Amino acid sequence: MTLSPSAYADTFARDNLPPAEQWPALEFTTPELDYPDRLNAAAELVDRAVATYGAGRPAVRTPAGEVWTYGELRERADRVAHALVDDLGLVPGNRVLIRSPNNPWTVAAWLGVLKAGGIAVTTMAALRERELTPIVEKTRPVVALVDHRFVDDVVAVRDAAAPQLTIVAYGGDTDDDLTRRVATKPASFTAVDTAADDVALLGPTSGSTGTPKITMHFHRDVLSIDNTFGKHVLRLRPDDVVAASPPLGFTFGLGMLVVFTFRAGACAFLTEAAAPAQLADLISEHGVTVLATAPTAYRQIVRCGKGGQLAGLRVAVSAGEHLPKSTWQQLHDDHGLEVIDGIGATELLHIFISAAGDEIRPGATGKPVPGFRATILDADGAEAPAGVAGRLAVIGPVGCRYLDDPRQAGYVVDGWNVTGDTFVRDDDGYFWYRARTDDLIVSSGYNISGPEVEAAIDAHPDVVECGVVAAPDPERGSVVCAFVVLGDGVTGDDAKVEELQTFVKGELAPYKYPRKVLFLPALPRNTSGKLQRFKLRQLLETDPA
Repeated sequence: MTLSPSAYADTFARDNLPPAEQWPALEFTTPELDYPDRLNAAAELVDRAVATYGAGRPAVRTPAGEVWTYGELRERADRVAHALVDDLGLVPGNRVLIRSPNNPWTVAAWLGVLKAGGIAVTTMAALRERELTPIVEKTRPVVALVDHRFVDDVVAVRDAAAPQLTIVAYGGDTDDDLTRRVATKPASFTAVDTAADDVALLGPTSGSTGTPKITMHFHRDVLSIDNTFGKHVLRLRPDDVVAASPPLGFTFGLGMLVVFTFRAGACAFLTEAAAPAQLADLISEHGVTVLATAPTAYRQIVRCGKGGQLAGLRVAVSAGEHLPKSTWQQLHDDHGLEVIDGIGATELLHIFISAAGDEIRPGATGKPVPGFRATILDADGAEAPAGVAGRLAVIGPVGCRYLDDPRQAGYVVDGWNVTGDTFVRDDDGYFWYRARTDDLIVSSGYNISGPEVEAAIDAHPDVVECGVVAAPDPERGSVVCAFVVLGDGVTGDDAKVEELQTFVKGELAPYKYPRKVLFLPALPRNTSGKLQRFKLRQLLETDPA
């Protein structure tokens, strides 16, 4: 594939794109997907919003009452870009790690990085040192912009594995804080004239081995998710207030709270952390009209009697895991919501199969969003007929490109992006979810690697070995279940369960901890010593407690 001349002096990203023969097919089949050779996604998002909707229109707000207009957001993003270039020596093509919960300065930092010609490496604040280290080693950022409350793990990574990394905190009260540093910078910055196919974003995603895969997305890809799902399914309005539970480090959250919102001139309502019941109260209190979260959160909101707080929603979106028909029906019957279900992937940046309004069929994920096409592949890689379960495969304007990773060849098959999900397509072209086809545990919309959790538990001094599998759960879809073998003389009681859970929370992002811990005298293994996880799942079937 021929790429446009790059604006990047640092050629790292293009040097580490997958071989051309391993790329998925890319199709630009609607008028909105016809892009110029040069564009900068951040300029298209914030500069165009100012020009179209006005500098005084609210762009982001928080539960504490903080409101930034589009003009203020652009000014702060431009000041960040100046700080990166003038003070920190950023060269176009350099990578910048961003680590923070969802707040206005995180959005300004992301926009500023792209405007300056940097490549944003988005991470969640919840990740620990051991999870950040391989991401940093793989992407080689030169700068890290980090919320001041979450600096310690990044410092530990730098000291152990990344001496080249300059860490700049923001949101604190020190003299070198980014928010103070930018105060003296010019209030305007001309965005670097990036190519539409220059890499803008490196998005880490979990693999079944726990080793992160780094997805590579172009500037045009950022706009493509709005020109497909955003414009044809979501259809935001300028007066919408948009809330989403996923962090900006997830492309689901980035799309909902930044890309779709700003392209529509709407306002993002940013919550750093809110349990479902609290989120429901905030939605009602602050006039939120659009919500995006996982089915688990919807179920918990209803279960705790807060469903009525969603009455002001115009649009509700569910993604991250399959939305059961029963959940959809309850939200519809009791609260009048016609939830938009969808399936996306970090590899394709956002949702590519969905349906809204009269097109919804409860229980079905939907049809390919305009700009995408999808099929079902059988065990031989051939397209399966309607009614036959197989691997979901997708082609569209965006597709999987892993950063220097042999797993690229497994995700892209004959030009198709093969997602790792089993689906059935019916005679009317609707896609119905069946199951995951890999070893990831999908819990409350999060993808969790079993081997990664095993490695964390194995680090506890009382643990001889462990095996981790998914256990069905009515609230979360699945939860992490750990089968643990303890050392001689160590008692496997409730206190030990709590101790192991707390230990894992200190090693990994807290959502990965095992909600079930069961003790065994030994783990089932085959003659070659390989752990037989299917036997662990069988134990759950016979004794789910």
